[in-house]
Amino acid sequence: MSENKKISVVVPLYNEEGNVKNLHAKILSACQNLGREFEIIFIDDGSKDKTVENCQGLSPLKLIEFRRNFGQTAAFDAGIKNAEGDIIITMDGDLQNDPADIGLLLEEMEKGFDIVSGWRFNRKDNFSKKFFSRGANLLRKILIHDKIHDSGCSLKAYRKECFADVDLFGEMHRFIPALLELQGYKVGEVKVSHHPRVSGVTKYNWKRGMKGFVDMVSIWFWGKYSNRPLHLFGGSGIILSLAGFGILTWMAIGKIFFAMSLSQKIWPLMGVFFIMIGIQLFIFGLLADILVKNYYKSQNRMNYSIKEIKES
Repeated sequence: MSENKKISVVVPLYNEEGNVKNLHAKILSACQNLGREFEIIFIDDGSKDKTVENCQGLSPLKLIEFRRNFGQTAAFDAGIKNAEGDIIITMDGDLQNDPADIGLLLEEMEKGFDIVSGWRFNRKDNFSKKFFSRGANLLRKILIHDKIHDSGCSLKAYRKECFADVDLFGEMHRFIPALLELQGYKVGEVKVSHHPRVSGVTKYNWKRGMKGFVDMVSIWFWGKYSNRPLHLFGGSGIILSLAGFGILTWMAIGKIFFAMSLSQKIWPLMGVFFIMIGIQLFIFGLLADILVKNYYKSQNRMNYSIKEIKES
């Protein structure tokens, strides 16, 4: 039964000296109330304050220290890879996520979900952060088409097997449910509490927003064309080449039959340009197709995921 499974609470920390003790106490209380075996994992992402010092004496606690700041996604990846639990709970270290909501995630998971994402239905952030977050959510829905409302909420629950073949890079921690949904895992969502930050400062800025957008495009590509890049690049190349050929044909007909002057027109150059770019895109698609196939072979895996094999 899943209610007997061990849980691992994974929390990245960066300059959260004012929050770690209270955070640990809240997580400890929430996990004890669940009556399950648990572990608490803090990952210090190269903090420059007394975060690590304030973690001393906290028990139970597994503390992972980075040599420098590698980013929140790297911290999540390290924590998940060092987790021993069957169910992994991720959350932020700023006390804006409420550890008491862990039980809500686990209850929703009992309905058969592999991942349950928190939804900060009533956010306590400032206007600018909400504005950029909603813009990112709109782009995410257009590109990725996942079914959750709040990918930026770090409070999530995962079954450990979800991460068997997953490595996290960049700012991809926001899109873990989307990545896993592409592999066939079932994603659910539940409304959770959200509190104002009382200590420390937010780590979100426009640079992280740009990185997140680039990662979003990467996930869009992997979701639609990871096993068929030739369809994207080769198809685009064929369309551009046909457009260029059409332009040159139109110019040739005009010159031969209507004595059209081409000396001051840019269209012949545009036609040649389209054809050259189209050929390059098609060749790039062929090379990408070879690279993707070699990637899957080198990883000893394929572009599909088997849930179960039954014999009778």
